[in-house]
Amino acid sequence: MAMRERGVTGAGGPKIVGTLADLRDTVAGYRRAGETLALVPTMGALHAGHIALVQQAQALADRVVVSIFVNPTQFAPTEDFGRYPRTFDDDVAKLAAVGCDLVWEPDAAEMYPPGFSTSMALTGPALGLETDFRPHFFSGVAIVVSKLFLQTGADHALFGEKDYQQLRVVTQMAADLNIPVRVVPGATVREADGLALSSRNRYLSPEERATAPVIHRALTAAADAIRAGTAPDAAMADAGATVTRAGLKVDYMAARNALTLAPLAASGEPVRLLAAAWLGTTRLIDNIGV
Repeated sequence: MAMRERGVTGAGGPKIVGTLADLRDTVAGYRRAGETLALVPTMGALHAGHIALVQQAQALADRVVVSIFVNPTQFAPTEDFGRYPRTFDDDVAKLAAVGCDLVWEPDAAEMYPPGFSTSMALTGPALGLETDFRPHFFSGVAIVVSKLFLQTGADHALFGEKDYQQLRVVTQMAADLNIPVRVVPGATVREADGLALSSRNRYLSPEERATAPVIHRALTAAADAIRAGTAPDAAMADAGATVTRAGLKVDYMAARNALTLAPLAASGEPVRLLAAAWLGTTRLIDNIGV
């Protein structure tokens, strides 16, 4: 399709590049013009949450690049890499509608050429929560995100708070490696009933979709209870029971330090409530601040 043609800007649409040479050539043109650049990393299957990040990026920089790459290194063999939704033409149409400048769509061979042999070992905010259930995940995320930062040379990078642990891991990684990019959080975008927008929501049956907002309701009730004086562990135990009664299988329901994601150790810490649970064959995550 014409929309997918590499290196060509369609009528009113973003330029699409698929090689690192073309990406760097395009970015160099922006820099020669004195323009700043913001990056929105995605795996495609774009929804209103992604578009909100693009619009937030447009307020921060002269140019916005959206990467679309389903990263194989963050999926375990038992996970949904093969069936992860790939909707490139629809994604580009959505980006064109909001005036995105550039789409970076490498293939796996471009991102991980033959002989690629680097991995990352992470501690700090990467410990626990997702890592307890997906021990491979953040190593894959850190590699691909660090490559995206270095490939684009972006001044700003936008990450949604829906993936809160990922946001904290990426922020720490960029600081630790002295990558000159400002990691900027974007607020979680929700449906009217509270369900956090996610590309995986399309996996839900109509009945499951009606049940899914129980996670957000349980987290909201726990936050209210904590503000009223209930101990965080007790409030989250109640939240977990609520979600379990609704038929979900809980991976974790946890109250953590909002900056380090370490277990709470003292009163007065900033608190983030985080949850992951299975609804049928779909794993949902969510979080809110207290």
